[in-house]
Amino acid sequence: MNFSGNTTLARLACDETTAKRLADRLSERLEAETAIAAFEGTDGRWNVEIHFEASPDEAAVRRLIAETVGEAAAVSFETIAARDWVAASLGELEPVTAGRFTVHGAHRRAGVARNRIGIEIEAALAFGTGHHGTTRGCLLALDRIVKRKRSRKRRSFLDIGTGTGVLAIAAAKALRVGVLASDIDPDAVRIARENARLNGVAPFITCLCAAGVSAARVRARAPFDLVFANILLAPLERLATPMRPLLAPGAHVVL
Repeated sequence: MNFSGNTTLARLACDETTAKRLADRLSERLEAETAIAAFEGTDGRWNVEIHFEASPDEAAVRRLIAETVGEAAAVSFETIAARDWVAASLGELEPVTAGRFTVHGAHRRAGVARNRIGIEIEAALAFGTGHHGTTRGCLLALDRIVKRKRSRKRRSFLDIGTGTGVLAIAAAKALRVGVLASDIDPDAVRIARENARLNGVAPFITCLCAAGVSAARVRARAPFDLVFANILLAPLERLATPMRPLLAPGAHVVL
């Protein structure tokens, strides 16, 4: 999310379990005009940050946090001046390595070693520059799956909640196999399609705007040998049952 004006930032420190639970809860309860992040600080404690496009009801936010963590958490609020956050973050991003993959921006393209699978992703409105721990974890899982299943015939892969398309691009580059990349956000679908073209794998990746796995185009591509679903817990729980009949025998599901 790229806010153009002044924003309000709410911040609190807690342990890892609480931070992740709180981030999931806030994502479900707060309006769309917010951006939420949970990450480990340099002191070993975890931080939760909430960026509000409009001035929030601070008392209501405090109550929601207290309901979730079971105590009156120490929450601070501050106003952040307008800034081109995408450009600023891009200048600070270092390449991310995960197994054989290196996720990088255009400004780091020349530094990718020839024996690496480079995935060029710019900071954008969609989720997935490779810096989030879940994205890197999915890439590491893909690397292990590729190593163990080289001889197996592969049919089709599915990436649910593709964001920037980083996981779909990684699968297409590593295995040269068809990937269906879906997202509920039209902006993410457009960005994923552009990134697939930028990385030279557009012929392998079909980008689709859809929620879950009920779309006809998703079901038509089944069965899937590999499914990525790098999304929140609540939608994963809703998808578990309808996803099952779409899987090939011995399929891998990376969450």
